[in-house]
Formats: sequence, structure tokens, C-alpha cells
Amino acid sequence: QVQLVESGGGLVQAGGSLRLSCAASGRTFSSYGMGWFRQAPGKEREFVARINWNGNNIYYADSVKGRFTISRDNAKNTVYLQMNSLKPEDTAIYYCAARLLSVSTTRSDNKNWGQGTQVTVSS
Repeated sequence: QVQLVESGGGLVQAGGSLRLSCAASGRTFSSYGMGWFRQAPGKEREFVARINWNGNNIYYADSVKGRFTISRDNAKNTVYLQMNSLKPEDTAIYYCAARLLSVSTTRSDNKNWGQGTQVTVSS
């Protein structure tokens, strides 16, 4: 089990950027794949991006490909989501997820979640 704490959300204008961080507790962080999901009001929580345990396998949802970048720093037990060219439709609560080796794109397969951080993009 790992405990996850997200930060970095906020209000930004369309076209702007934000960087989210997710700090993980525990000594085995480097064994976990990490990922980001998001949930907009009235919608299901959806997959955004994932990075595997050693950082050499990265996958993005089509909706964010080319605009968002996921990365991790195992020395700091932290995963990041750099979000550029933000759009109003990116507005959501962003959640960090962790799973041994690799996060699943299916929400229910992932058992370790943070509390979420709000991202609001104004038009």
C-alpha cells in the first residue's frame, strides 16, 4: 500500500499550463506504476496518463496526447503531470493512482488513490 497526496491544481485560462504533483509514501515507490485519472462533474473517472515502475513505458489518453507529459522522480517518491495548452474540457478533479508495476487504464483495477486536486480551465 502507498499513500498518495496530489497538489498543484488551480484556476488557469485556456491555453495556459499547470503542473500537478503526486507525492507517495512508502519505501517501495519505485516498484509501483503511477498514473493520473480525472473526473469532470457528472462524468465517470477517466484515464489520463500512466508511467510504469521504471519510467520506460508511458501511455496517454488520446484526448491529452501531445499536450500533457507524465514523469516520475523515484528519488523524491513523486510523479508529475505537466499540462500545457489547457482547454476548458480539461476541467476536472485530477486523481493520482498507483499499482504494482503498471497502472491499469481501467479505474476499478487500481486500488491506491489520492484525494484529488481540482483543475479549472476558464475560456
